[in-house]
Amino acid sequence: MVIGGGSIIYTNNLVNRLKQGEQDKIQLWARGVEFLAQAGLEDPDAFTFITTNIITPDNTLPVILVDSASNEILSYRNVEVDEADSEKAEVSLRKMLRKMRAENQPIPIKTSPGAVQYAYFRNSYLLRQLSAYPYIQLTVIAIFGFIAYLAFSFSRTSEQNRVWVGLAKETAHQLGTPLSSLMAWVEYLQTIPEMEGRTDIVTELQKDVHRLEMITSRFSNIGSEPVLKDENVLEAVNNTVAYLKPRVSSKVSFEVEASAPEITAKLNKPLFEWVVENIVKNGIDAMSGIGRIRIIISQDSGKAVFIDIEDNGKGIAKGKAKDVFKPGFTTKKRGWGLGLTLVQRIVENYHSGRIFVKSTQVDVGTVFRIVLTT
Repeated sequence: MVIGGGSIIYTNNLVNRLKQGEQDKIQLWARGVEFLAQAGLEDPDAFTFITTNIITPDNTLPVILVDSASNEILSYRNVEVDEADSEKAEVSLRKMLRKMRAENQPIPIKTSPGAVQYAYFRNSYLLRQLSAYPYIQLTVIAIFGFIAYLAFSFSRTSEQNRVWVGLAKETAHQLGTPLSSLMAWVEYLQTIPEMEGRTDIVTELQKDVHRLEMITSRFSNIGSEPVLKDENVLEAVNNTVAYLKPRVSSKVSFEVEASAPEITAKLNKPLFEWVVENIVKNGIDAMSGIGRIRIIISQDSGKAVFIDIEDNGKGIAKGKAKDVFKPGFTTKKRGWGLGLTLVQRIVENYHSGRIFVKSTQVDVGTVFRIVLTT
């Protein structure tokens, strides 16, 4: 901006000086024509020689001389016209005359008492180019600035992705050791006599261990290209709800609706279930463990699949709805604010879908919409 601003100021000063110089030339030419006309020079060839070769040796300034009374074009100079076709020449000269009138004030020439001619002129081609130069320069600077911004943004996004991948893989690695130990303990519990008749405890432990295995697998897949398959969306949602029901407050009710039972979409099932689980858990937190979670699955004529996850919690303030997917954003007293950021990455980066806040109202609830392709 400093370079461009300085260039505009300097170029404008230079343009103004050159423009004044060109106006002085036209003024000299007009005064010369006026003097010769009033002096009564009878030889037209001499008149033309003097005005053309002595007074105006410049070949860059377009000039048209017009009679004030009849508005007839008397002569012109440095204007390209087709002289072989008088009609086309007249049209071209009139068109140029309009441009000259818009650009500069004409110079009156008194050729005799009561007779006035007007010299219309336009800035030289060089001057017009010079006037446009700083704006061209600014445009080039803006283009380079935009490219630099894109490069910086891409670099920053790549760095964030590396951090995400590193964090996810390290989490998976850290979970691996205690998970192996838990699996061994579950097997041991199945063998001791005290656990006979208590298969329900072992079964629930096995479910949680299996869930931990799935979570570890999810974190391991972050940064890798997930395999997408045609999966039944209703089945994936029901799996998540079935897992969450016994692990959340009994005062939370679940409703799952689908416009058709066989709606399919391109999914990585473990990652998609993680998305649904994260959003549902956020909704349960927003309801303080009391309320209703409603999941509606539908499909439009263009084969896009919509998953609306609705809660009747405290909602999100209108001004903050667009920030919920930003890293660090949270309404909880405790939390990293990374859950919805991760959800957005899984939906948009890995499933080529979209996720957004469809609607929200404070103390009424929030609806998140996921859009997937079939």
